[in-house]
Amino acid sequence: MLFTPSVFAQTLTKEAKVSLITVSPGEELYSSFGHNALWISDPMQGIDRVYNYGTFDFRTEGFYLKFIRGTLPYQLSVSPMYYTLYGAQAENRWVFEQVLNLSQNQKQKLYDFLENNYLPSNRQYAYKFFYDNCATRLRDALKVACGDSLNYDTQTVSSDKKPKSYREWMNKYLYGKPWAKFGMNLAIGLPSDHIATTYEEMYLPDNLRYHLDKAKIGGENLVLTKNTLFTASGSTSDRKSLIEMITGPDKLVLVLMILLFQITNYQKKREKIAYRFDKLFFGILGFIGWFLLLLGVATDHGVTNWNIHLFWAVPFHLPLILFLGNPKHRDWMRKYLLFCTGLSGLFILTTIVGSISLGTFIGQPMEISFLALGLCFRLVFLYKRV
Repeated sequence: MLFTPSVFAQTLTKEAKVSLITVSPGEELYSSFGHNALWISDPMQGIDRVYNYGTFDFRTEGFYLKFIRGTLPYQLSVSPMYYTLYGAQAENRWVFEQVLNLSQNQKQKLYDFLENNYLPSNRQYAYKFFYDNCATRLRDALKVACGDSLNYDTQTVSSDKKPKSYREWMNKYLYGKPWAKFGMNLAIGLPSDHIATTYEEMYLPDNLRYHLDKAKIGGENLVLTKNTLFTASGSTSDRKSLIEMITGPDKLVLVLMILLFQITNYQKKREKIAYRFDKLFFGILGFIGWFLLLLGVATDHGVTNWNIHLFWAVPFHLPLILFLGNPKHRDWMRKYLLFCTGLSGLFILTTIVGSISLGTFIGQPMEISFLALGLCFRLVFLYKRV
């Protein structure tokens, strides 16, 4: 059940408590990165409200299209604490509480701000995975309530103390989900390789939790006490991840590499060759290219543009590759194959130079770099034989 918003927020008493709630990552992809919420409780006023910016309505008109395009509206929801605990227990996810050291005025200001956000005219927002989500909304709400008295530590919470890109932080939570990791890395572009500042890395719920542990407010620790509200039991995730690792995308790329070299070496010894394999293979690459191009120009995710994978997954493969093997089109097809060879080489060069200059590996998933080498090998062969 959801609460209805108050026209005028109540005045909190001195017994009021404000806590950041962090729910650990779950098994499903949508829950892989964990979750944050703010809990405001005041037993004297009968207030028990958990503010959650991570909800959306499946009944939204054109739900799946809006989800793909990045225009699905997310919204702030409010529920009692037992509702949050029930959901976490059902999914076997840890629940942590950090009681915050806020003054009475700061508590009231935060409560008023959240209640105003919960008004029907204000509760919806344009979700952006890296920039505007359930964690960043709470980070910003605390800053509104506390102002300059709240200071976050300038040191990254990364275990190796080395700043990471948005992509690197994302990949940390996709361990054991190789196909999801492969697909998401393929879909996002160069904006995701931006090295996140300490403020920006709080887009992940665990990072927000760790930064609050180190934060100061008025010279004192922001977190008063920490509690574990639910302890998850053991899971079968290791078994599932082992199966996925055995059948992962890196194995597929390896098979494709072997296939490319084997077919090419076999066809080098023949005077005439058929192009059925190439029409199928490059047709699939062209389809992937059109999909990535549309993600970049026809969606509003904010990180799917400037995708260098379009250098090897060239959209024009589909339909131009269908003309391969036709003597009438030999001249321009050779130029096209040479052009595509150059693009695959440019992908490899961009990956090397960009990674060195930015200090983080771009062009992920990494196995694609090996596929690009195989593509160059095949394209050079086709250029000579067409």
